[in-house]
Amino acid sequence: MKQLAQYQDGRLELQVVPAPVPPPGGILVQTTCSVISPGTERMKVEQARMSLLQKAKARPDQVKKVIDTAKTLGWKAALQKVRNRLESPTPLGYSAAGVVVAVDELNSRFQVGDRVACGGAECAFHAEMIAVPDLLASRIPDGVENWQAAYTTLASISMEAVRQSGARLGERVLVLGQGLVGLLATSLLKASGARVMGADFVAGRLQTSLAMGAERVVNPGQSKLEDEVLAWTDGHGVDAVLLCVGGKGRDAADTAISCLRDRGVMVIVGIYDAELSWKTAYMKDIQVRYSRSYGPGRYDPQYEWGGQDYPIGHVRWTENRNFEACLELMRTGQLNLQPVTTRHAAFENVLEVYDKLESELGVVIEYGIADFSRSEDKESESPAFPAPPKAETQKRITALDVIGAGNFARTMLLPHAKDKITFGTIVNATGLSARHVKEKFGFANAETDVAKIMSHESAAVMIGTRHHLHAPLVLQALLAGRQVFVEKPLCLTREELAQIDSAMLTSKGSVMVGFNRRFAPATVAMMQLLKTVSGPKTLAFQVNAGVLAPDHWYANVAESGGRVLGEACHFFDFACHVLGRPVKVTAQTVGRPKVPDSVTAQIEFADGSSAQVIYSAEGDSAFPKETFRVFASGLVCECENFMKLSIFKQRKQTIKKFASKGHAEEVAAWLAFLKDGAPHPLPYDQTSQSMRLTFAVLESIREGRSITLG
Repeated sequence: MKQLAQYQDGRLELQVVPAPVPPPGGILVQTTCSVISPGTERMKVEQARMSLLQKAKARPDQVKKVIDTAKTLGWKAALQKVRNRLESPTPLGYSAAGVVVAVDELNSRFQVGDRVACGGAECAFHAEMIAVPDLLASRIPDGVENWQAAYTTLASISMEAVRQSGARLGERVLVLGQGLVGLLATSLLKASGARVMGADFVAGRLQTSLAMGAERVVNPGQSKLEDEVLAWTDGHGVDAVLLCVGGKGRDAADTAISCLRDRGVMVIVGIYDAELSWKTAYMKDIQVRYSRSYGPGRYDPQYEWGGQDYPIGHVRWTENRNFEACLELMRTGQLNLQPVTTRHAAFENVLEVYDKLESELGVVIEYGIADFSRSEDKESESPAFPAPPKAETQKRITALDVIGAGNFARTMLLPHAKDKITFGTIVNATGLSARHVKEKFGFANAETDVAKIMSHESAAVMIGTRHHLHAPLVLQALLAGRQVFVEKPLCLTREELAQIDSAMLTSKGSVMVGFNRRFAPATVAMMQLLKTVSGPKTLAFQVNAGVLAPDHWYANVAESGGRVLGEACHFFDFACHVLGRPVKVTAQTVGRPKVPDSVTAQIEFADGSSAQVIYSAEGDSAFPKETFRVFASGLVCECENFMKLSIFKQRKQTIKKFASKGHAEEVAAWLAFLKDGAPHPLPYDQTSQSMRLTFAVLESIREGRSITLG
């Protein structure tokens, strides 16, 4: 299929990519129409064309992340991460309509053949096929054409703004900014019984505003808006202002406040960074409200992707119910989209459209109906890689399939495997990203469906998805007899671990977990020293993890398992690697959170050694992220971020510097196992042991007692 792709230098391309598959509980839709939002999408294109310095000034939060990465992984890895993001294409589009062609088994609302309106910048792309979760789609009623339904998401943005204004029958509302969203808001306010004044500097938009239901229109460049408002409202000011503009500063906000009546409402709808004049706003006692996208549920992964609807008695108008309300207004003719539609264009000509967005309002992209049974992706018809010759001795693996190649895998794993093993098929969630990784690293094929590769017995498989998919994919691969590399953690529950333990007893495959710190050169150098020292040892490991951003995917426990399970498992594995078999653990967290993101664990080992692991979200980022000390008979080893190892022995200090955290070394060791018949670099019993210790830590926190390990 074809999809519109944008690069961070501003380039736009129409690319052939693999078709997606329905998400869990979702649907696969063949797109009939999508709508370009000129304001939002023009802004994205302009941002992409910024220089690196301009991008850095615009996003200081991203600059901080790069600096933090450099502190822990070095500047080379940090710059590689930046380079990966800059060269990766991103999708455009978030409002579309089409026909359902496939339904996930968990979905009960839709059937193949249903016409649906779809929304979401994460899925409703300008593409011939889109995969959409259940609550980001609504059935199109009879009487609504596909091109009209494609406006549903955009109309819902305006509808949510109208709801936030609280405008009631007969009240007067100023809509400041008559772009596409402002015009749709004007029409919806008119339909709700409010009286509307539209204001914009573009004369042509004012005529459209009248056609959409405005009672009066004003060009602030030709007359003073405040005077026009006072004349229209008998000197009182409007009940509400919808600020449908972009940019930053105080001019638009000051104008809005001056037009409001006492205790009026200002709703910020667009991407506008408002600065308020305190005295004016205070003296009028105005309310300032931000309208968040399509309505309640937006940006909540449990709602949008988990399908957990909000009870109607608690949240009357969710984003999906806003979708349905907009579609009904289209059906009855109360929302007339003809005046705002300035252009219809074929998808094949979409690149030309973006050169002229400044003069457009609503641009409807139309897609031809074709057979997208995946046969159009000619490259996928060829075998993923040459079949290796049969041998009487142990089979050597010379090819690799990859499931999930996000920025981490593209930075820390795949570069170390490139040119050392044949890359077969890359499977990514979206066709756009799959195609990009295929071309960047030289994979033979790109797919979005894991089922397409599970029969490749002659290839190993690397899994770099989000954590909740690790165990299911590992089990599928083991059932197929595959040799598996999976990023940590191996699984998210004891039950999943038991299933993998059982599968390993009968599978011809193997499992390698990405516990890279075992393989770090600093670790190897230290372990060589520790072999010369007898007796129990003591390990103290401190991890200054930092506060987790609320919108980070780790905050979604259903996907990540939480920070202790999803990340601190690294350090419990490291303790096992250094000290051997754990027999008892006592752990506690800070306070009693439902899901802890800080933990202190005291671990006893079979030979009398002990470890204390402190994983904390409470520290300051100026302190190193990872530090540890090992105390042995006549020896102390101290390490910072696996880059600097200080050895204290015989009253002397020796310092060794390193440049790797073990990612390159773990990949090299695994490839040696696959291709050369070397011993497996991380025997499964050690992986299982580390995961059991991690689960015991969580159990100790929950139950407030020490846990003995078998």
